[in-house]
Amino acid sequence: MIDVHNLSYWEKESFAFHSDFLIIGSGIVGLSTAIYLKQREPDKKVTVLERGFLPSGASTKNAGFSCIGSPSELLDDLTKNSEEEVFATVAKRWKGLLNLNDLLGKDNIGYQALGSYELFDDGSAELYEKCLGNLNYLNKQLEQVTGKPIVFQKNDSICENSGFGGFNRAISHAAEGQIDTGKMMKTLLNKACSLEINILNGIEVKDLSEKAIETNFGKFPYDKLIVCTNGFSKRFFPNMDVEPARAQVVVTNEIPDLKFEGIYHFDQGYYYFRNIGKRILFGGGRNLDFEGETTTDMNTTDKIISHLKKLLSEKIIPNTPFEIEHQWAGTMGVGQNKSPIIQKLDNNIYCGIRLGGMGVAIGSLVGKELAKLILED
Repeated sequence: MIDVHNLSYWEKESFAFHSDFLIIGSGIVGLSTAIYLKQREPDKKVTVLERGFLPSGASTKNAGFSCIGSPSELLDDLTKNSEEEVFATVAKRWKGLLNLNDLLGKDNIGYQALGSYELFDDGSAELYEKCLGNLNYLNKQLEQVTGKPIVFQKNDSICENSGFGGFNRAISHAAEGQIDTGKMMKTLLNKACSLEINILNGIEVKDLSEKAIETNFGKFPYDKLIVCTNGFSKRFFPNMDVEPARAQVVVTNEIPDLKFEGIYHFDQGYYYFRNIGKRILFGGGRNLDFEGETTTDMNTTDKIISHLKKLLSEKIIPNTPFEIEHQWAGTMGVGQNKSPIIQKLDNNIYCGIRLGGMGVAIGSLVGKELAKLILED
C-alpha cells in the first residue's frame, strides 16, 4: 500500500488532500451528485473515489433500458406496497428520465423513444388477462405521472411481426425507451472533468470513519462524505434494506434478418431483451436462483447463461443460428421497498443507494436530490 504520506506535495494538493465533498462510487449517482454539488458550489473541492478503472457495479454494465415499470411489475408491486408508494416511485423514475435527458442531452446518451413491450406466452395467459383487466386503472395512474393519456395498450400483432416463437400476446408501453450506456457514462465523466471534479480510480475504501476514510492508499480527509455504492452498500450499511442482486447479460453476433427493434420484457420483468443494431442483448434469469444471485461476485454462471441461450433459440429467434459474442454480469442494489434511499446517516455522512434495477431512470435524479439534501443541511 502506498500511504498518502508518501505522496508528493503536488499529488496531495491536487488530488488526495482534504475534500469538501468526498464521494464513494463513480457510477450514475456518484457522478451526478458530484456535478450538481460542483455546479452549486464551484469553489469547493469535489473528489470521487472509484475502486475499478470503470464504475464497478451496474452503471457501465446495464442493458440501457430507460424503464419505469411494465404492467405485471406494477401489479406485483401493488401487492407489496401501497398505491401511493408504488406510483410515487414510478413518478420518480419518469422524472429521472427527463432529468437525465436535460443533464446530458438526448443525443449524447443515444436516447431512442421506441417504446417497449411486455410479452406473454401460453403459460402466462392468466397474467396477461389480469394485466388487460387493469389497463384502464394503470393508464389513469400513469397519465398523472407522464401526461400521456394512454401508456399501455394491447398489441398482440407485435408478436406476429417479430419472428418470436414463444410469445403470442403483448402489451405496449409508450413511456419507455433505450439509451447507449457507454455514451451516457462517457458524457457523465466528461461533464464531471470539465467542472474540475477529481475522479480517482483504483481506490478501495476499507472503512468509513468521521473526518477521514481509510483506503488502500491511506486516509482521505473530508468535510462531507457521500456514499453512492448501490449494490455494494451492504458492507458499509449491514442493517439497511439493500441487497446486491447480480444481473447477467449476453449479446449475440449480428443477425442479418432481425425483425424487431426496441425493448421487451417478460416474466414480470425478470427477463429483458433489446436490439443493438442487428444484435440482440438479452439479460435476466435472477429468478432461477435468488439466493445465488444475491452476490457482489461479478462473474457469469453456466446455469443462467445456458438458460438465456435456450430462451433465445426457442422463444426469441427460433430457427435462427446465432453466437454469443459478449457476456457479463453487473450488480444492482435492491430491497423490499423499491424507492431509493437518499439519507443523512451520521455527522456529515450521506448516502444515495438502492436503485432497484432502475439506475438509468432514477440515477441522475437521486444525485440531484442528494446534492440538494447535502447543501441544505
